[in-house]
Amino acid sequence: MDNRAEVREFLTSRRAKITPKLAGLPTGSRRRVPGLRRSEVAALADMSVEYYSKLERGNLAGVSPAVLESVARVLQLDDAERAHLLNLARTADGSDALTRPRRRATPQWTAHRSLQWTLDAITAGPAFVRNGRMDILAANQLARALYADVYAAPHNQANLARFNFLDPASRRFYPDWDKAADVAVAILRTEAGRNPHDKDLHDLVGELSTRSDDFRTRWGAHDVRHHGTGTKRFHHHAVGDLALAYEGLEMAAEPGLTLTIYTAEPGSPSEEGLRLLATWFATQDADATEPSTTS
Repeated sequence: MDNRAEVREFLTSRRAKITPKLAGLPTGSRRRVPGLRRSEVAALADMSVEYYSKLERGNLAGVSPAVLESVARVLQLDDAERAHLLNLARTADGSDALTRPRRRATPQWTAHRSLQWTLDAITAGPAFVRNGRMDILAANQLARALYADVYAAPHNQANLARFNFLDPASRRFYPDWDKAADVAVAILRTEAGRNPHDKDLHDLVGELSTRSDDFRTRWGAHDVRHHGTGTKRFHHHAVGDLALAYEGLEMAAEPGLTLTIYTAEPGSPSEEGLRLLATWFATQDADATEPSTTS
């Protein structure tokens, strides 16, 4: 796969973020670029301008780890950005060609019984498994209750990114909608670097880029991130506001999949909200399965 455009846009966008002051260089009054010049990056990374310019044109094939690390250091890449750069270099080098078919649709993944048992055993908080495309692949009852709006609309296809950008209900569900949107795009961009031959991911990005200006603008920023731990705010239509902490755990037995578990602070209104959510979902489920008594 020729990923030179992806490499070029990523390195250019990162360079634009580093001001001379951040790099420890004198700040001049006459600069034509928002960040560092190529020559400044090259000097700080101890390489020729010609060689760095070659890298920024997208030619990462055969570049040594030491050179990549120097570029990452000068551009002050965080862990997620550094990993993304390494993934781009592996793709450019063709080192993943033996293990990853070109633009192949991903087979439908189904949770094995023991995983679903594990999810169902988590009763105090929502827990679910997603892939890098943000498809919800398996969930416990509280996760299905929390994401009731996602499941309610068939066009969402149980995909959190599609819900975020194409379903108006997401604007109510995420009080911090812009933050949620930033995170969703960063996760997809990270997955694109890690697994560039995923046809389903290409199709999703194409759909979102075509239908959402908010997505298209964010996608062009080339931001990536590791989605490990933090807090999120939700507004559920049945129980109101919830402030939940989350832990995202990479699944060793299923590379590329993440187990996410939400929990509320003990004794907080959100903990009570999760209890109400469980009751609400059980009521909805009972109503859906109760046989009709009409004749």
